[in-house]
Amino acid sequence: MKKTIILAVSLLLSPVLAQANVIPGMLEGYKAEGGSNFSAEAGKKMWNKEIAQEDGSKRSCVTCHNADLTKPGKHQRTGKVIAPMAPSAPFVAAEEGDEPRYSTEKKVEKWFKRNCKWTYGRECTVQEKGDFLMYLKDL
Repeated sequence: MKKTIILAVSLLLSPVLAQANVIPGMLEGYKAEGGSNFSAEAGKKMWNKEIAQEDGSKRSCVTCHNADLTKPGKHQRTGKVIAPMAPSAPFVAAEEGDEPRYSTEKKVEKWFKRNCKWTYGRECTVQEKGDFLMYLKDL
């Protein structure tokens, strides 16, 4: 009985532990790629920075992800609900097969690439990604 309870608790906590573990490893990887002195303040500043778009509108990370990162966001163009960005926010799958945020480096990199291009019109640098993760990791 005890083993069953321990196994069940371990399985329930595994997504939380995965979230907590992938960010430090990614920060180390970004340092190896030339990033340094990652700053939560710089990440927060960039997160909130409004970027002028070709159509005259302005866009920032907050536009879709929300100012309160423990709450869901909503994609500006598609209206799709976006899970909270804060690692501390409970994970609720929107679709079958969804994984918790920060569960794999591959997933984080995919979303950095897509969202940096959509918001900033380019891929983010390793320094910027490190700053973003420093800002997000303790929320």
